[in-house]
Amino acid sequence: MAVSATAAAVAAPSAEAAPQVRPDLLYVGSWNNGQVYGVRFDPVEGLLTSIGPVAQVSSGWVTAHPDRPVLYVGSQLDGGIVTVFAVDRSTGALTQTGQVSTDGGGTAGGGLSHLGVDRPSDTLLVANFEAGQATSLPIHRDGSLGAPVSVVTDTGSGPSPRQLGPHPHHVVVAPGRRHALVADFGADRVFVYRFDGTTGALSAGEDGPGAYATDAGAGPRRLVFHPDGRKAYLLTELTAELQLLDWDGRSGELTLRQSLAVDSPDFTGTKSGAELAISRDGRFVYASSRGENTLVVHEVERGTGQLSLLQRIPSGGLKPWSFTVHPGGRWMFVANEASSTLDLFAIDSRSGLLTATGNSLPLPNPDSVTVCAR
Repeated sequence: MAVSATAAAVAAPSAEAAPQVRPDLLYVGSWNNGQVYGVRFDPVEGLLTSIGPVAQVSSGWVTAHPDRPVLYVGSQLDGGIVTVFAVDRSTGALTQTGQVSTDGGGTAGGGLSHLGVDRPSDTLLVANFEAGQATSLPIHRDGSLGAPVSVVTDTGSGPSPRQLGPHPHHVVVAPGRRHALVADFGADRVFVYRFDGTTGALSAGEDGPGAYATDAGAGPRRLVFHPDGRKAYLLTELTAELQLLDWDGRSGELTLRQSLAVDSPDFTGTKSGAELAISRDGRFVYASSRGENTLVVHEVERGTGQLSLLQRIPSGGLKPWSFTVHPGGRWMFVANEASSTLDLFAIDSRSGLLTATGNSLPLPNPDSVTVCAR
């Protein structure tokens, strides 16, 4: 049975018996609002406290460096600009330290849909939705960014009016570190590029990238790998499907094994799969639906990776654009963009189930949440 936030707080050691825990810093991007917001989070009590706006900057996605006090903010500006901020861990204040164009020239469209740090190669991987490009940027020792190491351009389109050209939505390095996969919403493909684990460069090869094709009009959005390195899970946006794929790290091929609807059988509204995550132990897969305004939990069968539905619950607001699992694995932060709330859920590590804590912060149109390293 899931553990509520209240029960978890009661079970925690008293303030007199336990050492003081410094609150975590969260940063929240705001869709088309030109601001980034700061939040303090107490991981013991499960409390969110607003710091307020901490940066005036075009924000389509925010990602913190995993172990440095640095924040990367992806913009909607032409050129696909990533702005770099130094984080003051004591106050949460941000100081801008640089900007980099992800297309190398500053002319292509700039609807950045995702930023992710590949720590082993010190690379920032960028999905430029509008320009149809995936870019790798080198991360220097101080967390600053260099000019692009590589820029690759996807090809293709789909039947939806929103799929007139390629639109990368997510870039992730595959186990084995020989490939990087790009979930492309516009092309109905997951492109498989070569990846240089030393430089972070993406390349297509003489015959172009490999690719896994979804059904036409599916709109691939997010992809995560199972910890065993042999399976992946793909979330589509337009059809709101969750797919289990076998991964062959030698050939770079994906093979469909299972496909499940994220929404309930009686849902008749517009489908919109949004966010995807897998627990650190690989036992549970989490997804969000902006169509049905729900969070969905699936259990992963040991060995086969097959999914079975465990839970479908309201997201606490409207249009759960994204969510982020706290590094400790005990909490989930849900960015409900249309209702302008950041909502906190407790995660039961044994059952995988989510519990709404009732702890919610009003924030303008949140689209992404990241946790800054302590």
